[in-house]
Amino acid sequence: MAHAASPFRQTMKTLHDLNVEAALAAPAPLARERAITAAFRAHEHDSPVTRELAVLSSQFPSSFEPIEDGDLIAGRIRYPLVSFGPEPGGLGYACLAGQIRSVVTERGLDEAARAEAEELIAFWEARTTESKTRAAYPPALAAALPSDAWTSDSGAAFPLYRMAGTVLDYAKLLRLGLGGLDAEVAARVAGAEPAQREFLEGLRAALRLVAASLRHYAAQSRSLAADCGDDAREAELKVIASSCEAVAQRAPATFHEAIQLAWIYALISGTWNYGRVDDWLGPFLARDLDARLLTEETATETICSWWRLMKAYENQFNNRVIIGGRGRADGDASDRFALLAMEATRRVCLNQPQLSLRFYKGQNPALMARALDVIGEGCTFPILYNDDVNIPAVARAFGVQETEAAQYTPYGCGEYVLAHRSVGTPNGVVNLAKCLELALHDGWDPVARRQAGPRTGNVAGFASFEGVWRAYAAQLEHFVAALAEQERIEYDVAGREAPFLFLSALYDDCIARAMPIFSGGVRHLGGTNETYGNTTAADALLAIEHVVFRDRAVTLPRLVAALDANFAGPDYEALRQRLLTVPKYGNDDDAADAMAQRVHEHACGLTRAQAARVGLDSYLVVVINNHANTILGRTTAASADGRRACERLANGNNPTPGADRSGVTAFLNSLVKLDPGIHAGTVQNMKFSGGLFRRHRAKLEALLRAYWAGGGTQAMITVVSRADLESAMREPENWGHLMVRVGGFSIRFVELPRDVQIEIISRTLYE
Repeated sequence: MAHAASPFRQTMKTLHDLNVEAALAAPAPLARERAITAAFRAHEHDSPVTRELAVLSSQFPSSFEPIEDGDLIAGRIRYPLVSFGPEPGGLGYACLAGQIRSVVTERGLDEAARAEAEELIAFWEARTTESKTRAAYPPALAAALPSDAWTSDSGAAFPLYRMAGTVLDYAKLLRLGLGGLDAEVAARVAGAEPAQREFLEGLRAALRLVAASLRHYAAQSRSLAADCGDDAREAELKVIASSCEAVAQRAPATFHEAIQLAWIYALISGTWNYGRVDDWLGPFLARDLDARLLTEETATETICSWWRLMKAYENQFNNRVIIGGRGRADGDASDRFALLAMEATRRVCLNQPQLSLRFYKGQNPALMARALDVIGEGCTFPILYNDDVNIPAVARAFGVQETEAAQYTPYGCGEYVLAHRSVGTPNGVVNLAKCLELALHDGWDPVARRQAGPRTGNVAGFASFEGVWRAYAAQLEHFVAALAEQERIEYDVAGREAPFLFLSALYDDCIARAMPIFSGGVRHLGGTNETYGNTTAADALLAIEHVVFRDRAVTLPRLVAALDANFAGPDYEALRQRLLTVPKYGNDDDAADAMAQRVHEHACGLTRAQAARVGLDSYLVVVINNHANTILGRTTAASADGRRACERLANGNNPTPGADRSGVTAFLNSLVKLDPGIHAGTVQNMKFSGGLFRRHRAKLEALLRAYWAGGGTQAMITVVSRADLESAMREPENWGHLMVRVGGFSIRFVELPRDVQIEIISRTLYE
C-alpha cells in the first residue's frame, strides 16, 4: 500500500524549515552549528553541567533573532541545526542532519564546505541524545520498536524523542526575579555535597546567561530606537529596552516587565507551553490598570504582540496558554487578564497560542460568555475545560490530592501535567486499530509484510469473540509494555546526559533536593502514551462480534480475506455494507458505547499498570490525536468497521466521521461514558454551524451546560459551514482566513493536505 510523506512537510513550513532559513541567512553558513560543536567537543568528557553550560553559552544569545517592526516585546528565536534543549531542536543534544544538508545544497557550498558539513554530521551521529537513547534499548525492545519513522513506516508502536510538556514556575520567577532566584540557589549551596554544589553553581551560571540575553535585547532596542526616525516607534523600543534592562537585575515591577522576563526565560529554556498565565500575570496587569500606568487597550495590544511572537515561534502543537479555573491565587485579577487574552485572540485570530479556558460552577460568568462569543466568530479558541470533572479525574489518574490536581495544565495537543510539579512527556505512539489488524494475522503486518507482533493464534482457531479480544489485548499489551520501558530509558539517558539547567531552576524540588529535573529533582516523574485508532478498533471489534459470532453471517477467515482484499469484489462489498450497519460509537447506543468503554478501560488500565514496573510515578494514556489519525491510517489495512485500507482513523475519543447520525445529544452522551479518571487527557472535537451560535445561542448554551453536567471534560469547537470548507478546497487563495481544529491543534484549513481536509469535512456538522 502506498503512503504519503508527512503532510506538513508537503504544505507548510515547519519549525525545522524555518531553522534552515535562519542558517541560510547567516553570513557564514553553519557558523553557529560549528561553534556549538566545538564547545561540545572541547567539553565532551567533562561533567554534564560543564558540558551543558559550554554549549548553552555558544547557543545564547546568538540564537535570538532581531526585534521586528511592530514587536512590543523582545523575543524571537531560531534554534540552530545543532543545539541543546528539551524539545525545539530535538531531544537534548541534537543534530538535524537533513536540514544541514539542505543548507549545503541550497547555498551551493563548495566541496570543502560540503566535506566539513558531512564531518559535522558524522561527529554527531552517535553523540546525539536521541542516538544514545536508541543505542540503550535492549535487543528485545529494539525488536519490538524497530522504527522511529511513525509518519511513514507501517507499525503498531513507535518511540518519540523529546522532553515535552514542561511548565515552569513563572509565578516564582516573577516574584523573585533572576537575582532573587540566584540568591535562593546560593543559599542552598552551603552544606551541599560536591556534585550537588556543581549542579547548583550551574543553575547560577544559567541564570546569568538569561540576564545576558536580556541585556543583548536591551542594547538592540536602544540602537533601533536611536535610528528609527519615528517618535511612536522610538517610544515602544525604549519601553522594551527599559524592561529588559530592569529585569536583567531585579524582579519585574510592571506588566510589561513581567511579560518580558517570562517570555525570554521561556524561549531560552526551550519550553513550548506557559501554564496558567492569568494566574502569574493577572496581578501585574491589575496593579498597572488600577494605578493608570496603562489602559486596557494598551495592555491588549501588548498581548496581541505576544501572541504574534508565539506564532513566530511556530509550533502549532504547543504554545498553550491557560486561563480560568480553580486554584488561582487572585481570581479577580486573573479574570481581568483572561478577558483581555480572549480579546487578543479574537483580534489576531491565529492558530497560536492555544488559548484554553478552564471553568467551574461559580466562576465569573463573563469568562464563558466571552469565550463563546470569540468561538462563534470563527476562532477555534479558547478550548474549554471543565474543572468540576477534570480536577477529581486528574487526582484519581495521577494519584494526588485534589488540591494538587487543581494545578493540572493541558499542554501540547491536550495532555495534562501538574504545573511545575510533574513531567509527563509523551514518548510513545501506539495504534490500537493496527493492534487489532495484527491480532487478525497472528502478529503479521500485512502492510509492512513482516512479523511485527507476538504470535497470538490463527483466526481459524478463534471459536468465540473472546478469542479475538484476547489476541487483540495481547498485541496491545506487548507494545504498551515496550513503550513504557522506552519511556524509562529515555528519561535515564536524558538525565545522564544533562541537568537541563533552565528547566531545573523553575521546577518544584530541584533546588531543594539539589538534583536535576530528570535525575531525581522533579516531584512527579511520569510518562504518557499516545493512543490512536481507539474508536476505530472499538467499532471494528463490535462488528466482528455481531457479524461473525452473533449473526454467523461470515466466518472470521472469510472476513479477514475481505479485509486483505480491501473489500474489492461484489461479495466483499456486500459484506462491507453489512459491517457498516453495525451500531457505531457516538450514537448513545448501549452496545457500541460499551465496546468503546471496554477498549478505553483496557488500554488505560494496562498503561497505568506499567508505571510501577518501570519505576515511574505515573504512566498514562493520552487520546490526543492531532493529525496522526490520518497519517497512521495510511499504513493501516482495511478494518472490520467498514473502513477501507489507508483511510483515516477516528480522531481522539470522537466517533468515526459521519458515523454519529443520531444527533448532537446522542453524540455528547457517548463522549461522557468514557472514564476521564484513568488517563492524562483527550480530545473532544465538535463542529457547529455559525447559525447555531448566532441564531440559537440559548439553545447552544443549554446543550453545553447539559454536557458539562453529565460529565463532559472538554470541548474543542470549530464553527464553520460545509459549504465554506468545500469552497476553500476549490479556491484556497480566497480562504486563507478559515481556521479549523484538526485534533489537539488548530490551523488554517488551506494549509492542510487534501486527505486531512477531507477528514475534517467528513466530521458531522451540528446545526
